[in-house]
Amino acid sequence: MKRSFSYFILLWTLFFVTTGCEVVHWKTEYDQSSLKKEGFSKHQLTLNEGGKLTYWEGGQGQPLLLLHGFGGTAAATWKAEMLQLSKKYHVIAPDLLWFGESYSDNTAQLATQTSAMWQLVDKLKLKKIDVAGISYGGFITYDMMLTPERINKAIIIASPGPLFNDKDLQDLVSRAGIQSPEELFVPNNGDDVKRLYDNVFIEKKIIPDFIANQIYLDYFSQWKSQRTQLIKTLLTDRNRIQRYDPKKLPQTLIIWGQNDKIFPLNSGIKLSKYIQAPIIVLPKTAHGITNEQPQITADLIDNFLSSL
Repeated sequence: MKRSFSYFILLWTLFFVTTGCEVVHWKTEYDQSSLKKEGFSKHQLTLNEGGKLTYWEGGQGQPLLLLHGFGGTAAATWKAEMLQLSKKYHVIAPDLLWFGESYSDNTAQLATQTSAMWQLVDKLKLKKIDVAGISYGGFITYDMMLTPERINKAIIIASPGPLFNDKDLQDLVSRAGIQSPEELFVPNNGDDVKRLYDNVFIEKKIIPDFIANQIYLDYFSQWKSQRTQLIKTLLTDRNRIQRYDPKKLPQTLIIWGQNDKIFPLNSGIKLSKYIQAPIIVLPKTAHGITNEQPQITADLIDNFLSSL
């Protein structure tokens, strides 16, 4: 019996070792097929400056734009929330520029991302929208909020907007044991992917090397110079968006993980006070809120958007 069990484990291990690529591709295809099965369709928008913006669209009702964070894609970050929220909302979830299948011929900076989102909104002929963004998507959300006449309500998830300083960045670098923020967010191999996940999720994920390497190849190996530039230019973007009067921003909800190691909870509390917005703190949750708490996240978004 013991010998048979050992043989089974060996075969199982060999199967995964030889099919690491297929495992990651299967997950991507499964996510996309799940969305299509529930009525979502994938589209591409040709950008004014050159490039393509890929986005998912599904459901009916008030338009809701969902913006993922650094390193993710729309489907990988929001799939569960998309399926739940599309029962009540017209959900639009793009791959941000230089992630997934999206890219731009323009400069890699926050303003380029925001411009692409407005081009998408205009293409869909939407006058006003609700928008929710997590992490880097939260920065884009905040930038879009500077056009309050086109935003009904906004949800910022685990993103400090303009309220981060050099010390905050140095503290992040120290916690992660790295030299610069881009070293964390722009991995160079599978080990770097593991380090990023250890800092994003509350529970340490046990990822075999061959899977981590394939995740790197599929999700992180492209557009590395543009992604590095996105992080480096955030300081300039911070100064620009900080000049806007927070009293003029649209109604906003902030959601934060109690155990966030990327942007600690104190960052969310400061943002809440700065823009006079309520903050909901999720216990036993880190930075990857949409993946760690998808149903709660969708419920919070729905409750906020449905309230008067």
